[in-house]
Amino acid sequence: MSYRYPVPAAKVPPRNSRVLLNFENKSLALFNVADQFYAIDDSCPHQGASLCGGRLEGRVIQCCAHGLRFDLASGYLLNSTALKVGSYPVECEGEQVFIVIGAEESGQ
Repeated sequence: MSYRYPVPAAKVPPRNSRVLLNFENKSLALFNVADQFYAIDDSCPHQGASLCGGRLEGRVIQCCAHGLRFDLASGYLLNSTALKVGSYPVECEGEQVFIVIGAEESGQ
C-alpha cells in the first residue's frame, strides 16, 4: 500500500527551483525542473549530507559534501547503479501536488 502526501500549495516549488519538506519522519527534497516534479530523500546515501541545497543541472543534483551526482528521475548515481538515493513518484491533480510513498518507505 502506498500513501499520497499532499504538498501544501505554499510549499510547491516554482519552475526551476526546489523546496525541503518533512512528512512524518522523512525529510524530502521536491524539485520542479521545467515544470516536471521530482521527489527524493534529502540525505545523500554516501554520508548523509543534504541534497536539497546541492547544485542542480537539469535533472541532476550534485551533493554539496563530496560532489556525487544523482539523477532525480531514477535516484541513481549518475552513470552507475552502485548508489541510489530514495526517489518517489510525484502526482499532480489540477493544482494539487502529491508525493507517493510506499508503506515500507514511510515506516507504516
